[in-house]
Amino acid sequence: MLLRSIETFLRAHAMPATKFGRLAAQDPRFVLDLRMGRVPRHDTEMRTRAWMQGYDAGTADAALAESEEMA
Repeated sequence: MLLRSIETFLRAHAMPATKFGRLAAQDPRFVLDLRMGRVPRHDTEMRTRAWMQGYDAGTADAALAESEEMA
């Protein structure tokens, strides 16, 4: 379920729902609408999931680069 994945992502990254919506879907109300029962189209769900995976990869890459700089 997309909303459950998003909620987990928001907690893990301490990100507000509106910021997530703005970055992932260009819609600050995206998460709020999902919480109210909005059902996204398949393409929207796939783009959102891909964005979350890319964000996690980018965060991991940044942490790795930071740790290499300190060494």
